[in-house]
Amino acid sequence: MTGWYILVFMEAFELKSMYDALYPRLDERARRRFAGAAVKACGRTCISFVAKTLGLARNTVIAGYNELDSCNSVDDARVRAKGGGRKKLTENNDNLIFELEKLVEPLTRGDPMSPLRWTCKSTQKLAVELSKRGYPVSPRTVSALLKSLKYSLQANRKTREGGNHPDRNAQFLFINERVQAFQAEGQPAISVDAKKKELVGEFKNGGREWRPRGTPDNVNVYDFQSLSDGKVTPFGVFDPQRNEGWVSVGIDHDTASFAVESIRRWWLEMGKSVYPNAARLLIMADGGGSNGSRNRLWKIELQKLSNEMGIEIHICHFPPGTSKWNKIEHRMFSYISKNWRGRPLQDLATIVNLIGATTTTKGLKINCALDTCPYPSGIKIPNKDFAAISISRNDFHGEWNYSISPQSSG
Repeated sequence: MTGWYILVFMEAFELKSMYDALYPRLDERARRRFAGAAVKACGRTCISFVAKTLGLARNTVIAGYNELDSCNSVDDARVRAKGGGRKKLTENNDNLIFELEKLVEPLTRGDPMSPLRWTCKSTQKLAVELSKRGYPVSPRTVSALLKSLKYSLQANRKTREGGNHPDRNAQFLFINERVQAFQAEGQPAISVDAKKKELVGEFKNGGREWRPRGTPDNVNVYDFQSLSDGKVTPFGVFDPQRNEGWVSVGIDHDTASFAVESIRRWWLEMGKSVYPNAARLLIMADGGGSNGSRNRLWKIELQKLSNEMGIEIHICHFPPGTSKWNKIEHRMFSYISKNWRGRPLQDLATIVNLIGATTTTKGLKINCALDTCPYPSGIKIPNKDFAAISISRNDFHGEWNYSISPQSSG
């Protein structure tokens, strides 16, 4: 047997252990010939494998192999003197490392006007720029130098959440206390938010799903809205105590009227039957968007809902820049995204069915329905109408925490 079949019996660590054991007794020529002998035993297809295993350059392994095969072998009396060979670039150019770091980190290394400040700093471009500065190097050498300096390819990481309000943690504690109090009394406490808008049609949806090999769903190359059959906005209502949710799939604007209508539908379809004795409702919402703390229409519509339900509605908004901490994001929306990954959202029925079929091992249940009602944007609320709202603001950040009481029909 030759080639890779021999490697089944000659493991890499065995080859390396033999080489390490002989290394102190081998000169430079003997080391490369040892590598050449390993290649000769395994076949030329193993050159890269042997080089990587022994930590030698591929050209060195090839040279050793050729010496063994050559009829006129090199003079055995000639062995490179200790310290011979081409010196490392960093030994001949003391400033090479400094110049390289100036290019990679121009703001911290004192060269903010670097020509690479606004371009992709690939090893190819770094090598070209270093050559212009009198340091001729190859992209491979640049890569090796960067690794020796503890650099690596890094992707962006989403960690910044915007402004950090001084009362951010206090607001989280306040919301948690309110939720626990409502749940202890058997009162409904829900989390609401709008999922990102989705194009309807044959468009690529992130993720993969199992299909027969070589038969992926063929979708449009471009995600142009002009090629779609419209755009939908799923607005969700999640009850963390019961691990149940409602999603209204709207086909018009994402307005406060649409947001409150989604809450209304949750109450009529799900909430009213499981909370028959509800006297209060707690809503946890983000600080912006259709359910934002500064949205006047949001409060007007909540007043209408409170009047219809005949109960007091309490609202707690998350601090600015903390929307990802909304429970609906990671306990409902994330599973919806997983359920339809790799599936083109071809039509409205597909979207509704995929959302409604979303479940988890912990018993998540979601009801979903299409909302075809129009929700015009740009509605202005007169001051007199806004002043008529029966709103009571909490002493702690009343702009985030407030309640709206039902008004008598008279």
